[in-house]
Amino acid sequence: MERNRSAEIFERRESAVRSYSRFCPIEFDRAEGALLFDRDGISYVDFLAGAGALNYGHNNPYIIERIAQYLRDGRILHGLDLFTTAKREFLEALEERVLGPASLDYRVQFCGPTGTNAVEAALKLARKATRRTGVVSFMGGFHGVTLGSLSVTSVRSFRDEIFPRVPGVTFLPFEKGFPESVDSIAYLEALLEDDHSGFDLPAAVIVETVQGEGGVYVASASWLRRLRDLCDRYEIVLVCDDIQVGCGRTGPFFSFERAGIRPDVVTLSKSLSGIGLPLSLVLVRPDLDCWDPGEHSGTFRGNQLAFVGAKAALEYRDAEDLATQVHANASNLEKWLSEAISELPEAELRGVGMIWGIDLVKYPDLAERVVAAALGKGLLVERSGRSQSVIKLLPPLDAPREILAKGCSILAEAIREEAKAAV
Repeated sequence: MERNRSAEIFERRESAVRSYSRFCPIEFDRAEGALLFDRDGISYVDFLAGAGALNYGHNNPYIIERIAQYLRDGRILHGLDLFTTAKREFLEALEERVLGPASLDYRVQFCGPTGTNAVEAALKLARKATRRTGVVSFMGGFHGVTLGSLSVTSVRSFRDEIFPRVPGVTFLPFEKGFPESVDSIAYLEALLEDDHSGFDLPAAVIVETVQGEGGVYVASASWLRRLRDLCDRYEIVLVCDDIQVGCGRTGPFFSFERAGIRPDVVTLSKSLSGIGLPLSLVLVRPDLDCWDPGEHSGTFRGNQLAFVGAKAALEYRDAEDLATQVHANASNLEKWLSEAISELPEAELRGVGMIWGIDLVKYPDLAERVVAAALGKGLLVERSGRSQSVIKLLPPLDAPREILAKGCSILAEAIREEAKAAV
């Protein structure tokens, strides 16, 4: 009874826009690594990981200690875009540990505190740099829900007709997904070459190398290279949205590294701070950095604690060789998840690194039932994709093998039970 009364405050005071708590109406109180604990101390394996914002797990001790020490020392917490020691140390770490080893030369723009702010800035900058307005995005793409980012987001549930959108956006089929029969790179090239196509040369193409919200569709390296080549030939700014699948989730720090390409602009957020603190940035090819001072701004673009966490996260990633761990964990996840759907011949497993999706579109309502059943057994996962039919898994990159095995075992049990109940 006490639990029910305490939960009433959420229903009474929190906006109807809340989402995750609708399929997971549990009051969590504590977290450690890949585990969440409710107010009664019951543990749950977390394969949601802050929708990809907790690549290094909850309360990573290495990162927490550096943030705690920063606070104990009475260091600056809010700095607008002033020069600060925390910002300098993060930029040095980014240069030495990420950009330098990958031979990438980017200017770093700090924008608002979350991913959609980075996408907004990237689109504005591409338009300013090229003096063109059009943008190409892809079916299944998700880039945020503020005005500009919503305009390049294809998910219909977010695109209410009363919300105005920035004009000039063209959606093309992604390499994987629906419809698979269309070669979107060849089609885009045809539009650009045909002087009767009615299609104007765009400022930018924005792409996720792995569509997370779209249903965990992984673009091939060859497709990404063809896209890069096309953008080069027509001087179109290639924007890679690495907000969910960057920061090591696919293995290398950037998801596009597996294709050997260099986007002109990269957006980062989510796991960038290492500990779930708000931080987003835009990486910009130096010659495109044509902003006038203060032309794009934001009060919270100088989150000092996030800078400290981000530097510590880069150190931790190198010290623990997380790229190697991701490769090993990916092999285990693919094996265990394949076994989990072995009795469902029309289920499809897709993924790379530490992002995986089980597509149950051929089994109506099964994904929703499985997610609910898994939660009851102690596993937190979410759904994505068309008809919300894909069970999406985003475990922390450093989750212990036994925790990953436990989560997959719970999921397999939920799939077996719910599939049997549906017969």
